[in-house]
Amino acid sequence: MPGLGTIVNVIAIALAGIIGCVAGERISPRFQDMLMKSAAIAVLFLGLSGTMAQMLQFKNGSFSTQGTMMMIGSLAIGGLIGEWLRIEDRFTEFGNWLKQKTGNANDQEFIEAFVTASLTVCIGAMAIVGAIEDGIFGDHSILFAKAILDFVIVLIMAASLGKGCGFAAIPVGILQGTVTLFSELLKPVMTTAVMNNISYVGSILIFCVGVNLFWGNKIRVANLLPALIVGAVWVVF
Repeated sequence: MPGLGTIVNVIAIALAGIIGCVAGERISPRFQDMLMKSAAIAVLFLGLSGTMAQMLQFKNGSFSTQGTMMMIGSLAIGGLIGEWLRIEDRFTEFGNWLKQKTGNANDQEFIEAFVTASLTVCIGAMAIVGAIEDGIFGDHSILFAKAILDFVIVLIMAASLGKGCGFAAIPVGILQGTVTLFSELLKPVMTTAVMNNISYVGSILIFCVGVNLFWGNKIRVANLLPALIVGAVWVVF
């Protein structure tokens, strides 16, 4: 059944949001802060390990770096495009709309929770590769693995940030569902080189999400999302 992987992923995120909120209401702010820091460290290392896996190569008994020009160019160009399109502001506006429509108008952390969780679970090659495999071959294994990972991360985030985290299921459903729907068209252009670049840049953005979780909103990560597309297109050059 095409799309089953995304359905399971969406349910896992929503369920993690509910369980996390219920658990968060029963623990003190001191423990909530510890959970927040734990989630931040986990996200930082997820991003860092993914980046290093793509950035470092072992040749002739020593490590060297690769793709640095692509990384710099993608982040710079993508960041400029994102600022021009005001993607972060649009994420915030959508989060505020959700906040009002879901009866959470008094939840001061709803928007931050929604944006942070959405970026964490949407960015990365697993979402794209898994959705393509789901659509073409009916192979749900990648998205099932992603669902487990997302469940753990959103559970921890929701316990400290609140209800907004569970609503990250919406952008995940839209993104992965769209990719699955158009998977036959996307597969020919999603070469190994393209996916490596998406994974490379995506891991850096995940690291940036971790920075924001740990030190507050220092980086407008949503405005860097076009860097993923720039990285994919970079293969042509």
